[in-house]
Amino acid sequence: MSSFGKRTNAGLLVLALAASFHSPRATAQAQSDMSTTAPHPKETNTDDGWHVAITPYLWFSGVHGTVGALGREASVHASFSDIFSNTDIGAMGVMEARYKRVLMPVDFMWIKLSDDKALPIQVVALSIKAKMTETMLTPKIGYRIADGKRVKVDVLFGFRYWHLSTDLSLQPVQIRGGFSQSASWADAVAGGRIEAALSPKAFVLVAGDAGGADARSDYQVGGSLGYKISRKVVLLAGYRYLHVNYRPNGNAQFIYDVNMPGLVLGASFNIK
Repeated sequence: MSSFGKRTNAGLLVLALAASFHSPRATAQAQSDMSTTAPHPKETNTDDGWHVAITPYLWFSGVHGTVGALGREASVHASFSDIFSNTDIGAMGVMEARYKRVLMPVDFMWIKLSDDKALPIQVVALSIKAKMTETMLTPKIGYRIADGKRVKVDVLFGFRYWHLSTDLSLQPVQIRGGFSQSASWADAVAGGRIEAALSPKAFVLVAGDAGGADARSDYQVGGSLGYKISRKVVLLAGYRYLHVNYRPNGNAQFIYDVNMPGLVLGASFNIK
């Protein structure tokens, strides 16, 4: 074979090798090898950062127990319908901020009641009007010790602040008479909550706390069923039981020893 033929055959061999390396099959194989050996980018945790939720709710609570003031005490048994019929205005809700596993919930309840009862002997006045205001504020801080996809467990510490005031006045308003009494106290509380998923959208939540300081005892337990209708809105329905026994210094100047059980309905809005 001539030198020209040898050079031609060598050129054809080089072209064939180049074509094989640039064929689609070779290119795909090379990309597969590169994807196998190249490091994957680090996945980011979407749960990091701040999260804020606001949960307005309605607590269908009754009041049962003993109340007293100025050396007098009486048994009280009022259903939710009794309380609701005498409610002037009120507000209930929870705001919770969370940063990673640190939790900061604040529970707030404020309600104002009034009633007007006719006097059996209408000599000095026609009736007596009673007004009652109750405020309860419970700020806490906690830590999520378990943060699984199906189960979450939180421990919480804080205090519960109470303010109660009662005002009795003779009617009509031109007549002077009556009295008012109020009390404020705060109790340290500690507790926790467990959230367990039932499905991708439904879950059950159980929570409670207990403590005391100014009050002899102060505790609550509750549970609710939640349903996520969207990423930002969750519906809640459950039950809540709260007990407080406030008798300062063992005297009867102001007594508030009551149980407050009732159903709870609410909705949670994730604003961040």
